[in-house]
Amino acid sequence: MEEVAKHEMSITPRAGEEGRKNESAPAPPPAAASPHSAKRPNVLRHRHFRNVWIGAFGSSVGAWMEFIGVSWIINTTTEKPALYLGWHAAATMLPMMVFGVAGGVVADRVNRKKLLLVTQGIMMLIALALTLLAVFDKTTVPALMSLTVLLGTTMAFNVPAWQVLTPRLVPREELTDAIVLQGLQFNIARVIGPALGGLLLAWQGPTVLFAINTISFIGVMFAVSTTPDSPPPARNPHDSVWKETMDGLSFTLHRVGPRATFWAMTLFGFLAAPLQRMLPLFISAVYFTKDLDKRQQEFGYGVLVGCMGLGAVLGVFVLRAMPNWYPKHHVIPVSILFSGVAIAGFGASTSPWLGVPFLVLAGMGWMASFNTTSAAMQLLVPDAMRGRVMAVCNTAVFGAMALGPLLAGYLGEMVKDKYGEGFGTQLGVTLGGLIMGAAGLVMLIWRTPEVDGLAPGHPGYDRRPGLWRGITAEVHRPDAPTTLR
Repeated sequence: MEEVAKHEMSITPRAGEEGRKNESAPAPPPAAASPHSAKRPNVLRHRHFRNVWIGAFGSSVGAWMEFIGVSWIINTTTEKPALYLGWHAAATMLPMMVFGVAGGVVADRVNRKKLLLVTQGIMMLIALALTLLAVFDKTTVPALMSLTVLLGTTMAFNVPAWQVLTPRLVPREELTDAIVLQGLQFNIARVIGPALGGLLLAWQGPTVLFAINTISFIGVMFAVSTTPDSPPPARNPHDSVWKETMDGLSFTLHRVGPRATFWAMTLFGFLAAPLQRMLPLFISAVYFTKDLDKRQQEFGYGVLVGCMGLGAVLGVFVLRAMPNWYPKHHVIPVSILFSGVAIAGFGASTSPWLGVPFLVLAGMGWMASFNTTSAAMQLLVPDAMRGRVMAVCNTAVFGAMALGPLLAGYLGEMVKDKYGEGFGTQLGVTLGGLIMGAAGLVMLIWRTPEVDGLAPGHPGYDRRPGLWRGITAEVHRPDAPTTLR
């Protein structure tokens, strides 16, 4: 159930006292990359980051296996699976809206390493409780929802602590690559976890999936425990919790770059989440309504989730292959436009042979969008405010990811009686993809260079509208003629 939560002392250039004096200052704009710049260094050479990366990978595999088991239980034991899958998403995400900002304030006030270990431990206990429920055949929908609400509440404090960990394990100039690699491990796990989970689900049932997820927490907790201590950043002891919360909100919503990044990630979360949550119904209600038995459907669902993860892995390599000079305020709208077209294509498909290629493409766009917006925000925010600002983003994104599937589920229920459950499922996913594609197109034509920390007067600062300018980012080429700028 915690699959979306497992994404993000110091070795960074800001580690010492000099860094602490300047940590509230905004980050400088990035320097233009040379077309002959050196090959990107391997971020995994940093021992602590590498250990956490490996531990998180094992935990992500377990999380995706649990996700398969829980989603399938809901899909096969309820009379209105689309609606209950939406409610399950809401039960996971809505606590983030209630406690998310508070979690960020806590992450900026306490030892972040200890906070991460405590929250991971609580999540492990929740996974153990789910395992025991399955052992005694008590996995009722109310029981699942109750555990999910507890998990979502814990995630409100875990996610900010996780997000402030990575910037303290790698140098600032390698932060984007580190976040992309975190996305890589998560999405390789998205391929392995569902595929293996589908096999085990058909062979042994969901209990073994929940048990594996419980055990998987041990590795990541051990890896985090070996990292350098992470005390809270320097802060004014006279600042109240309310003031610190308002500072985080103000930074996110009143500055052009953070605000544009915030709305991009929130919009994407709202419109893309129905795709992931409604995948079980594409197997049981769209593609194979009567042709497959229960075990074949279980395996097919695992394959669909794995295909989406495969696309996300390919998306990592696409990001790595992009030239260093291609800026984030172009990558983000391109990936949102691309994702919208792919999601709409998958939603409209009635055959897996047509739908799976679109699903792989949707995974590529999902990876590019979420990782690029996360990296952009991490580079814009000072360390002293990192927990609060990322918590504001989490609150909005997780809330949007809860609301999107819920509305899609209600939409499906409204048209099910007249057009069938399969059509209702397709409608919710396709409509979200079309709206997302339109939003990405608008964002690509009217771009926001402040997302990359650029300001008027900086080289490459370009607000002139244009679709071709948005796609090519030609003004940012190191060899671009002055007339383009």
